Amino acid sequence: MPVSTIHVDAILFDMDGTLIDSTAGVNGAWEMFAKDYPGVDMDKVLSSAHGFRTVDNLRIHCGLTDPEVIEKEAERFETAIVTVASQPGSEGIVKLPGVKEIMEELEPARHLPNPVWAVCTSATRKYSSQAIVAAGIAPPDVFIRSEDVERGKPNPDPYLEGAHRCGVKPENCIVVEDAPPGVRSGVAAGCKTIGLLTTHSREAVLAEKPTFLVKDLSCVTVKRSPGGGVDLTIDHE
Repeated sequence: MPVSTIHVDAILFDMDGTLIDSTAGVNGAWEMFAKDYPGVDMDKVLSSAHGFRTVDNLRIHCGLTDPEVIEKEAERFETAIVTVASQPGSEGIVKLPGVKEIMEELEPARHLPNPVWAVCTSATRKYSSQAIVAAGIAPPDVFIRSEDVERGKPNPDPYLEGAHRCGVKPENCIVVEDAPPGVRSGVAAGCKTIGLLTTHSREAVLAEKPTFLVKDLSCVTVKRSPGGGVDLTIDHE
């Protein structure tokens, strides 16, 4: 496998499926909502919902249209993820492979005014704050959530906003994503992209043309650069 070394001003991470694994909680929340909304196609939801904002998924899969109802139900859904994941016998919300080592290097540089990394997630503020702490990751100062943008992934807005708040140009950032809509969002923002194979097939991720494709973050080594920014070594396909 080829190895590439690059320098960027900032790394923009997705959260679920990239830094953390909350699969058990997400599946449980959809099972609960399928009882409340009998028209939900569980096979379709579990194969296509990942990477989109909960509010958008509720419109698509539950047929909701009232903005107030959607916001209320989105909060209920994401609260259910944490509740299910914390039940006895559940795997919980945990770091994915390689994340521990990367966070040990990057967490000290998570603060404004010059952070070198951010999280840009499709999740809501309430859920994302709980989930990242549950996984043992210190939240960065630049933390873009569903409520922070008008248009979620696959639109470029989350990653454009992340780069802006880090004080850097998007073309000098690299996006780390597991979901095709997220990779598309990073590409549309003008960022370099790393596609992970943690939740989707190789074919689905490759179709979005990431700059690099890796199994998971255990294939990526990061080092804060003395002059600012981050150096990455990527063992990619």
